[in-house]
Amino acid sequence: MVALPASPAVCAAPPWRVVVVDDSAAARAMLRAILARQPDLVCVGEAADALQARELIRTLDPDVVTLDMVMPGMDGLDFLERLMRLRPTPVVVVAAHTPQRQSTQLRAIALGAVAFLDKPQSGVPGTVELFEQMLAARLREAARLRQVRRPAGAVALVEGPALTSGRLIAIGASTGGTEATPRLLARFSCAAPPVVIVQHLPTGFSARYAARLHSLGPLAVCEAHDGQPLQDGHVYVAPGGRHLSVERAAGGGYVARVAEGAPVQRHRPSVDVLFRSVAKAAGDRAIGIMLTGMGGDGAQAMRLLRQTGAYNLAQDEATSAIFGMPREAIRAGACQEVLPLDAIGPRVMALLGLASPSVVRPETSPADR
Repeated sequence: MVALPASPAVCAAPPWRVVVVDDSAAARAMLRAILARQPDLVCVGEAADALQARELIRTLDPDVVTLDMVMPGMDGLDFLERLMRLRPTPVVVVAAHTPQRQSTQLRAIALGAVAFLDKPQSGVPGTVELFEQMLAARLREAARLRQVRRPAGAVALVEGPALTSGRLIAIGASTGGTEATPRLLARFSCAAPPVVIVQHLPTGFSARYAARLHSLGPLAVCEAHDGQPLQDGHVYVAPGGRHLSVERAAGGGYVARVAEGAPVQRHRPSVDVLFRSVAKAAGDRAIGIMLTGMGGDGAQAMRLLRQTGAYNLAQDEATSAIFGMPREAIRAGACQEVLPLDAIGPRVMALLGLASPSVVRPETSPADR
């Protein structure tokens, strides 16, 4: 059993201190060399297994940890679960590509990892250089997120009055969205109207994912449940395997509707279901956002959103892990603007007349592919 004491509340500031956890000496040497070339990142310790990592994190209190998935004794996922439960610390997973990569990534992100990167392939020109750029950017982002992390623990939201602004933000995402969405929400004001999200996730992952988003702040995040009043400053994530929609409440505001139903666009939850309901319930009071993802789920419904007066934005190709869903929405004529990921949040806040938190983000780099 890995026992880790509660982490003190420390605001990260560069140079950011990194602990590298990997059972491969060659991988540790590569990561150490990459960190040595970064002016604002420093490797303060290396561990070859979970037990060594536990002691280093306990004594060094790093700003961010890189974590391998396959290690002797306790594997990376088990260690990540214990770390996030007992001593929440920003983690960037750096793992070898395997046939189980997608399921491993989903679970790691749901458990609380900030990002998931594949180790570079040897012999492929430019691979190491691209990996270095992506790793440095993800580590900086992870370290900065520590400044706004909420205390660990279960998400327990106290239901109060429905929204007062009358506005509503709806977000659709699939592949790459588990990493893009926290970056987007970090730029939202606490005074933002309710946010409803469909992220393509299987059953069993959405509650942990919502808890992870909640821990990062600044908004309160939970997995949506049927009949739940939607509040300003809150985010509602569709449960895995169930559709999320919204309705107008009898006394004003909106309520969430969660139901089984058949898959739509081959997905449940489906962005199409959410966006169509938002078009009907909120119309020109809504803002729609399409993030990275594969396929065309939500494109036509987003066009309907625009036709009812909503203002829609899509993530651009350069910052999307998979440009499928944004591309289809753009082709459908559903979007007024196409922006880099880190520009979407401030633009949405400007549309609402709210100030975006002054969070300095690392330079935009191609997303993990």
